[in-house]
Amino acid sequence: MKKTYLLPFALLVLLQSCQNNTKVNETNSASNDTIENIDFKVKNVLPHDKTLFIEGLIVHNGDLIESTGSPEEFKDSKSLIGKVDLKTGKMETLVELDKTKYFGEGITILNGLLYQLTYKNQVGFVYDAKTFKKLREFNYSNLQGWGLTNDGKYLIMSDGTSQLTYLSPDNLKPVKTLNVTKYGESVDMLNELEFIDGYIYANIWLANSIIKIDPSTGKVVGRLDLTSVYTTEKHTNPNGVEMNGIAYDAKANKVYITGKMWEHIYEIEFRK
Repeated sequence: MKKTYLLPFALLVLLQSCQNNTKVNETNSASNDTIENIDFKVKNVLPHDKTLFIEGLIVHNGDLIESTGSPEEFKDSKSLIGKVDLKTGKMETLVELDKTKYFGEGITILNGLLYQLTYKNQVGFVYDAKTFKKLREFNYSNLQGWGLTNDGKYLIMSDGTSQLTYLSPDNLKPVKTLNVTKYGESVDMLNELEFIDGYIYANIWLANSIIKIDPSTGKVVGRLDLTSVYTTEKHTNPNGVEMNGIAYDAKANKVYITGKMWEHIYEIEFRK
């Protein structure tokens, strides 16, 4: 298995070296805001089932859990939730949605419950996080559901705009919204989310970057330029689509990233 990932890892080392040498922090003199260009290292390259169109990625009790969508153009795709074996990349399917009705999106676990969004139905599902038995459904007014995370108190969802919506886990109603900005301008296409050490990290749809958001202000305070990872993945897997998916294992202090129909999961390390 190690030989399979030798080329991606070697290519990443070369690309990262070139990429990181040119990094400088962005500063806007008008707003006096500085956005840190966050350096990172790829610590490990792991297998992933490249048939999975990833929409959500989390770590819970040491297990990597993934949710997937089912685009019409990929006839064999399914909307699933399952545990990913980091040794083989294969998913143990625990939930499957009717793809004729639903397109699975982001997931998060809070207080023993797993929450899942759907793309355009304005409906979400709640499951027991141990048994994955569906407990209930809920509705939201956002036109679409994209990413989902939590800060330990509220669910936080993205919908493809610059707005993040905080939902109460008690009644799944909106508590507040947070407009995400960069130098005073709204940042659209917020996608998959993860809450790490007091900050929200978000994939930007169709971009090879993850931004770090201060939840107290909505301002972007940092950015990971992951072009080297995307380039490496496309070199060995030209059919892979956009980068999406960030998961944090707080106990092991590990961060995993991947993308839609990628054949690798990348463990990265950076100053959080």
